[in-house]
Amino acid sequence: MAAFRLPVLRHSFGNAAPYLRGTQRRWAQVHDVRFLVTHRDQDRITERYRDKLHQKAKEQGLKGVDELKAVYQEKIQSQRKETLAPNSPPPAQTSPFPPPPPPPQPQAAESAPSTSSQSSPSSNPIAPPGIKLLSSYIDIPKTLELPQKEIEYIWRLRHASDPQSLCAVIPHQTYTRIENTARQHPQFILPLPREDKGAEIHFLQWTFPTPTTTTVLFTHLAEFKLRGEYAQPHTTVTHHLDLAGPKGLVLLNGSVVDGRGITVDEGKWLLMCLQKFYGGEQKEERKKLLEQFSQGDGGFKVEELLEEAEKIV
Repeated sequence: MAAFRLPVLRHSFGNAAPYLRGTQRRWAQVHDVRFLVTHRDQDRITERYRDKLHQKAKEQGLKGVDELKAVYQEKIQSQRKETLAPNSPPPAQTSPFPPPPPPPQPQAAESAPSTSSQSSPSSNPIAPPGIKLLSSYIDIPKTLELPQKEIEYIWRLRHASDPQSLCAVIPHQTYTRIENTARQHPQFILPLPREDKGAEIHFLQWTFPTPTTTTVLFTHLAEFKLRGEYAQPHTTVTHHLDLAGPKGLVLLNGSVVDGRGITVDEGKWLLMCLQKFYGGEQKEERKKLLEQFSQGDGGFKVEELLEEAEKIV
């Protein structure tokens, strides 16, 4: 496959640091709240109640509003002090910018293989909202009685009717290498070549919601930079580890959201690229790119990322 490059890409993605870093500009002006409370629109308020103030002054035998203010000056100051007490909690401040995505759950990388190998249908984890466990797709006890080839056939057949679905069966040993790398580098970017348009850059993030499931979220990098954790992923992939120990298989399923600028074939390309960088033989150049991106190294180059992604193996 010919290399896809654009000068715009070289200019925009010259190093790794700008990918996830946005420049925060503060537009809000800071005012003294005490000044606003005690002085703003004071003349307008006095004018509105002038007639009542004159009547009150007349009832107390005073000449006018100014004398009335002087008489009540001490009481007015006391009320202001109570209203503006220093111990009153300040109003909560909110930022107009979305916060960065939450970091992955802290777990030692060396513990990952044991997590996968000990996964079994006897464990009954509680799935967080939006996560479907393997038991919602197949009958796990009955599936354990089947040979590997038949499990793979049933799993692919289970998703064949959904045109937006992604499906695969991964050997446990291969998945273990992928997960170990994912725990070290839970975020990365992958290129998606576009004919006559160079390449689009997509942001991926690993999460580990339960002991028997891991997920990968793919989002347009431009949208992620704009919306942060509120960006909507266009592709979601889940790995199920329930059969990893007893059968040596990890079942993968995912979906590409229709109407978000990505086709199913392009989703498969991103999955293939993911396996190149996170699994396989972990070639030195790919390992270096992962480390540079995770560390925000200015030496990270998208041109090198494209070259590695375009290689067959």
